[in-house]
Amino acid sequence: MTAIAGAFAIVLDPATLLVIVGASLLGMLIGSIPGLTAVMGTALLVPITFFMDPVPAIAAMVAMTATAIFAGDIPGALLRIPGTPASAAYVDEAYALTRRGKPEVGLGLGLVASTAGGLVGSIFLIVCAPLLARIALGFSTAEYFWLALLGLSCAAFIGTGKPLKGLFSLLFGLAVSTVGLDPASGVPRFTFGSIDLMGGINLIPALIGLFAISEIMRGALHGAPAVREGIGTFGRVTAGLWQRAREHGRNIARGSVVGTLVGALPGAGADIAAWIAYAISRRFARRPQDFGKGSLEGLAEAGAANNSSLSGAWVPTLVFGIPGDSITAIVIGVLILKGMEPGPAIFIKQPEMIYGVLISFFLANLLMLPLGLAFIRVARHVVRVPPTILPPLVLMACIVGAFSLNNSLFDVWVMLAFGVIGWLMEENGIPVAPAILGLVLGGMLEFNFTTTLIKSDGDLLAFFMRPVAAGLGVVTLLVWAVTLFRLVRPARGAGVAAGPREA
Repeated sequence: MTAIAGAFAIVLDPATLLVIVGASLLGMLIGSIPGLTAVMGTALLVPITFFMDPVPAIAAMVAMTATAIFAGDIPGALLRIPGTPASAAYVDEAYALTRRGKPEVGLGLGLVASTAGGLVGSIFLIVCAPLLARIALGFSTAEYFWLALLGLSCAAFIGTGKPLKGLFSLLFGLAVSTVGLDPASGVPRFTFGSIDLMGGINLIPALIGLFAISEIMRGALHGAPAVREGIGTFGRVTAGLWQRAREHGRNIARGSVVGTLVGALPGAGADIAAWIAYAISRRFARRPQDFGKGSLEGLAEAGAANNSSLSGAWVPTLVFGIPGDSITAIVIGVLILKGMEPGPAIFIKQPEMIYGVLISFFLANLLMLPLGLAFIRVARHVVRVPPTILPPLVLMACIVGAFSLNNSLFDVWVMLAFGVIGWLMEENGIPVAPAILGLVLGGMLEFNFTTTLIKSDGDLLAFFMRPVAAGLGVVTLLVWAVTLFRLVRPARGAGVAAGPREA
């Protein structure tokens, strides 16, 4: 109870509350502008957190991402341009309502669903994270190795839907993580005589480059999406809103649960949670004929899932130190910089800090409702920000953020190089998220693998000696086996089909 009281004192400090409000407004702005994603906003927020205490810094990221995910619905509903990837699942439903002259209906219901989903996910995080942390305290290096490998496998094979390209992205991230000094022998690897590379590739400039710089390049080369005039006049957002929310309470509740569970899977993320929830809502819809024409069922269920998944993604992040999605991959870097090493021990060593972060989830989602109602009214003006203004401002913020990390131009070059790499990957349909997770978890994977082998004198069976390790190992191997089977089966079927024609 002392830790919880201390956490409330930290979060309810006027300075912390001001940070949460400011970050929430920033999230609304970023999410509502096409092309600026919640992940990109999180990366841009990193340099600002250098000057904050740990709890306000993490609370700012929590508030910014929660509101940005909802605000991505605004350009989707008005322009059919998803502001964030998570909004793409139900953008046709929201835009169909706008064409029928009811933009406030879709946006209002989406706001309520997002708020409810975020609160459900926050409850799950507060209840489950400490319980899982107690279990994780008994983990050895073998369990952590399998957890890291399972998270990477889910990100590459399940989270992307493109197993081979996901594997390529994952291997790239793992390769980058090996740059620097070998953790066991201290021998330099892939440094090419550069002193700057002795400490490895800095995570934050790489993240900013992969997400922000690549987005700027894509906008410069392909052009910004056209903004349409005459999108209509908004009605009163709250008119009939609460009645519609009650009518679709089942969809909101189901989407919240689905989003939380999917979000807790390493590498899944809000966009996958939203697509799964939308598919479930369509499968069990009371009015399936409305889908594609402005279905409130699909909009409410997917809208709840995308925000609840944000909280769910923090469960593996805080308990095991494994990013649940791209956003928490960035957050892990900030946690480490603030001296809050993710993992089960954090609940014992710094309980006030970690409970402060959990409480901030509630505040951020509660604050999203009044801010969202106000922001919907001015949405038409926000989405018309001239696209020629944004890229220079974002690029300047990226350069300042990368340089301020170590006052080093080398980090700026790293950021720019990874920006080009990220653009090349996405231009060729290669997902970036597995590379990010490989970069974040590569060190953990290698350290626990090497340590386990040293302790067992090279016996590979040590990875299966303990019950939990054996269970995690079997699940991980099954993920690989199922993926290989699905890849081989179409090729075998094509060979069988070609046989009779050749004969």
